[in-house]
Amino acid sequence: MSELTKEQQTEFEAAAFRRLVQHLRDRNDVQNIDLMNLAGFCRNCLSNWYREAAEADGVPLSKDESREIVYGMSYEDWKNLHQNEASSQQKAAFAQNMPHK
Repeated sequence: MSELTKEQQTEFEAAAFRRLVQHLRDRNDVQNIDLMNLAGFCRNCLSNWYREAAEADGVPLSKDESREIVYGMSYEDWKNLHQNEASSQQKAAFAQNMPHK
């Protein structure tokens, strides 16, 4: 593999992030609990990581603002439009897979 400049790496990472966010917006049928159960992260995690990166760079960003960046709308609107009640099976899988601290 050829050596990437720091700028190229940042540009490619940003493009991959934008594509992931768009994919998650397009797949609003996939519930956050399913993402957590299968991959150990969800849209909320991604928005938290975004907010933490902004704050580490001195840019204040609220939880609601970072969620809107990921969801493409307010979190409340997304929940009202797309979120279903988790099934007992989903909840059990979450409890089993949840990291224990």
